[in-house]
Amino acid sequence: MGHRKRGHTHAPKTPPSLDTHSSNTLRHSEHEQGLKHRICMVSDFFYPNMGGVESHIYQLSQCLIEKGHKVVIATHAYGDRRGIRYLINGLKVYYLPLQVMYNQSTATTCFHSLPLLRCVFMRERITIVHAHSSFSAMAHDALFHAKTMGLNTVFTDHSLFGFADLSSVLTNKLLTVSLCDTNHIVCVSYTSKENTVLRAALDPEIVSVIPNAVDPTDFTPDPSRRDNSKITIVVISRLVYRKGIDLLSGIIPELCGKHPDLCFLIGGEGPKRIILEEVREKYQLHERVRLLGALDHKDVRDVLVQGHIFLNTSLTEAFCMAIVEGASCGLQVVSTRVGGIPEVLPDELVTLCEPSVRSICDGLETVIASIRAEKVASPATIHRKVRTLYTWRNVAERTEKVYNRVCREPVLPLSARLHRLRSHCGAVAGSIFSFVAVINFIFLLFLQWLRPDHLIDVAVDSSGPHSRMGQQLSKKKSKAPNPAKRCKFELFLLTQ
Repeated sequence: MGHRKRGHTHAPKTPPSLDTHSSNTLRHSEHEQGLKHRICMVSDFFYPNMGGVESHIYQLSQCLIEKGHKVVIATHAYGDRRGIRYLINGLKVYYLPLQVMYNQSTATTCFHSLPLLRCVFMRERITIVHAHSSFSAMAHDALFHAKTMGLNTVFTDHSLFGFADLSSVLTNKLLTVSLCDTNHIVCVSYTSKENTVLRAALDPEIVSVIPNAVDPTDFTPDPSRRDNSKITIVVISRLVYRKGIDLLSGIIPELCGKHPDLCFLIGGEGPKRIILEEVREKYQLHERVRLLGALDHKDVRDVLVQGHIFLNTSLTEAFCMAIVEGASCGLQVVSTRVGGIPEVLPDELVTLCEPSVRSICDGLETVIASIRAEKVASPATIHRKVRTLYTWRNVAERTEKVYNRVCREPVLPLSARLHRLRSHCGAVAGSIFSFVAVINFIFLLFLQWLRPDHLIDVAVDSSGPHSRMGQQLSKKKSKAPNPAKRCKFELFLLTQ
């Protein structure tokens, strides 16, 4: 294969000991000329795995591509899904051969992922590395390597953590190390921002709040799917402790005993499913409590529109996308008042309760009485209110402003980075991770000697202003009167 020069890229050919002022000036001037960003989203959590983080990364990436930016995604391999795949609109996904350790999160040593991620960053000429989720070891690795390579970094935190238990203490210390020299942090709610600032000892000025969103066209109401001879409560959640499944197991028998026309439709899978099965068996509620198991994302709307009430019993949430999806489908929403949930929906669209069986039962009975008295808004009215609250295009615009700000900020050279680690992370942890940073720097030098930057082939852009698809779309826009028509193509696999 032919070799290509890389002189026009932001990715440094040498480690970040160069003059940061001249680098800043260059980036600022390029930004003023309207240069689009080249972004790599990194997380352990992406399709075919399903969840809020996965949906956030995909939808945000698609909207950024619409705005003309180049976006690629790096995640670990899922079974036979390895190598490179292209999704709609030229979104390129690298499924890297990294070993999964627990709950779809990879094992980390801070070094084994450097050769792979360096290759991705250099091939795609990445200027911003955007990592997602505190639970993702790959995200923390990517932040660490990107700083060593002199790239700007952004991190989005999707979860809330405690401060007392051992796992939270260890995770918070890792987060402190990862974020102490990260350019900017994004949280999905103000409660999440406060939590992250305290956990990682951050300056609030470098933390922004950008909420999640829902595509309203995917979650539209359909009252004809409801059985109005009974009242159906829908629960769609992972069946785990922090989602309040123990509370749900206490709510079901109490309400079913009081209301013979009440039934529950529960979607999701997890270790707490056995508790719900035991409750159903004990109280003989097989006809009134349906456990649907794991749902594909495309099937969620079909389940939601069958219900009258959407119930969320979470014990902790940074931003609950599920209640927005439920409201978008026209359901009355009842939820626990925890984390960032009170910020998500206006008071007229949600009934908030304390995380206890008694409080949630009282809230549900109030809503049930309103439904029977026909004193609730119609599904279409609720949908019209929700559809304007959160949109992915708005999320992309606000994230774009973060990228514009980050590109004007310096990337710390190694000496300043070591000083920041020691001063910010404590004497012991700071010294340990300063040593790791030095080893990571030396390993990068070795990789650059083993395979110099200019020998790494530059990938053909599949998204962004210089992509073939982007050029084709611009030609179509100039010819066609309707700019809404866009080219879409099937998923396909390129062998390694």
